[in-house]
Amino acid sequence: MNFIKKYEFSFVQKSQRIILFLFLIILILGLLEALVLSPEDYLQGDSVRIMYVHVPSAWISLGIFSLMALLSVMVFIFKNKFFFLIAKSLAPSGFVFSLIALVTGSIWGKPTWGTWWAWDARITSMLILCIFYLMYLIAWRIFENKDYVYKVTSIIAILGVINIPIIKFSVDWWSTLHQPSSVNILAKTTIHSSMLIPLVIMTAAFALFSLLIFLMKYNTELIKIKNKGLDRL
Repeated sequence: MNFIKKYEFSFVQKSQRIILFLFLIILILGLLEALVLSPEDYLQGDSVRIMYVHVPSAWISLGIFSLMALLSVMVFIFKNKFFFLIAKSLAPSGFVFSLIALVTGSIWGKPTWGTWWAWDARITSMLILCIFYLMYLIAWRIFENKDYVYKVTSIIAILGVINIPIIKFSVDWWSTLHQPSSVNILAKTTIHSSMLIPLVIMTAAFALFSLLIFLMKYNTELIKIKNKGLDRL
């Protein structure tokens, strides 16, 4: 593929070092804010601090899958299979963060709701998202034919993105254990700044970490293509 050039490898590798440094700095700042400076919740106590991992993980996993679906659509529009390489490289970090969101949500649910798991609308739809991520990753593993795997993964991403608004608005559409969203872009944010600041910082840290995983995976895919080796790990 003619888009693979030497400077691309160099750029990706240098970017990894810079992003790793930024990630560590912001993560330390975020943990300081979340674990030390932010207050306890008047109802949940210190267990609310799980929010600073759970919520950013959920946001990142939703954002990555939405981007993967957009890239899949762009392939059909622009006929450029390079977008598949980006989507494929994004999927591992999205899957990891969807798992983190489910696990931390379960841990948070025990002291808050009295149970590790409930078939709540948001929890269930988040589990479905994780399954879509898993299907996407497995498809790249099991299908040998390039054209076929492109079609299958595109279908998975495009169908899976239908679940994104369900996750987002499940607390408004159904009666769920989750409270309504406290952080809103188009409406008034109800969460106090003492909790919002660490939440934003931790989200930035997780976004940098997901970008780091993406670059590592992307660099691996470039090397495989350059060496004309296997098209899948």
